[in-house]
Amino acid sequence: MNATQTPDSSTKVIVVSVDQTPDRIDHYLSKQVERLTRSRIQKLIKDGKVTVDQEVVKPSYKIKPGQTIIITFPPPPTYELIPQEINLNIIYEDESLLVINKQAGLVMHPAYANVSGTLVNALLFHSQSLSTLSGIYRPGIVHRLDKDTSGLLVIAKNDFVHAKLAEQFSQRTILREYRALVWGHFKQKTGRIETLINRSLRDRTRMTISATTGKPAITNYEVLEEYPLISLLRVRLETGRTHQIRVHLASKGHPVLGDPTYGGRGKQVPKFNQQDQKIALQLLRMMPRQALHAKTLGFVHPETGQQLLFDSDLPEDIQQVINFLEKLKASRQNTSYKG
Repeated sequence: MNATQTPDSSTKVIVVSVDQTPDRIDHYLSKQVERLTRSRIQKLIKDGKVTVDQEVVKPSYKIKPGQTIIITFPPPPTYELIPQEINLNIIYEDESLLVINKQAGLVMHPAYANVSGTLVNALLFHSQSLSTLSGIYRPGIVHRLDKDTSGLLVIAKNDFVHAKLAEQFSQRTILREYRALVWGHFKQKTGRIETLINRSLRDRTRMTISATTGKPAITNYEVLEEYPLISLLRVRLETGRTHQIRVHLASKGHPVLGDPTYGGRGKQVPKFNQQDQKIALQLLRMMPRQALHAKTLGFVHPETGQQLLFDSDLPEDIQQVINFLEKLKASRQNTSYKG
């Protein structure tokens, strides 16, 4: 086993295990340090921020058993959170919390490369009080949706409400129901997908299913409608891992329509005949993002104890695709009937 420790927040120490085979240090560290890409590791090495037995090395250096690697991380740049007047679709609000219907394309919170125009910037403009338990750069954020996923989110206005909502998420008592358009038709019209999910070692921006390591993830699905090329699903989450629905549905051979990360775009087109390839391309033009919407959210209000249930309409882009598919389905049924 590798021994790792973190003397302080800016350094990481890794002792190479005795059974480790020779490996490039940049490749080795990309497997050892979560949320650190290989290109980022290479830059740290070139900047002299990585030492092996107290010696600066090159990215091509091959590590050996027993060596001690120290990574020194430069301090993260700081930035100021700026309240911004950004339109929010507020479904519910009281003194304790907010429920909003997030539009696709809205990033949840600022990061180094994107410090403005986020949901947090909008929340700071809207509310004088937000919880602090998720850190100074994520006020009010209890859970999250991907940038290009639309739908319902609950925002906490104080730490007590935040902690109680987080407890409900942890105990899996919060109802989270999605709608998804996916490629193809399931053999089993209902199902439960239960796996471990981990960050990909090849691409740290992606998640992947693992047989041995990772966090437990459970997704339930039900086919609501089958169209030519596409199915409409109701999806219920029991856990909330990063990219969970997208990874799970792709693992079953049915990636979410429009999802560029998990095979929901151009890779699907060649699977169809010439006529349906044109339809597939039309669908992709209509759906430039993943066709995934957090439609229903239910939880117990932490202050009042009241059971709350919120539902939202499908966003216009997904509804337009469904309208297109319904017409296509009817047309093919009529053609088949006349034939």
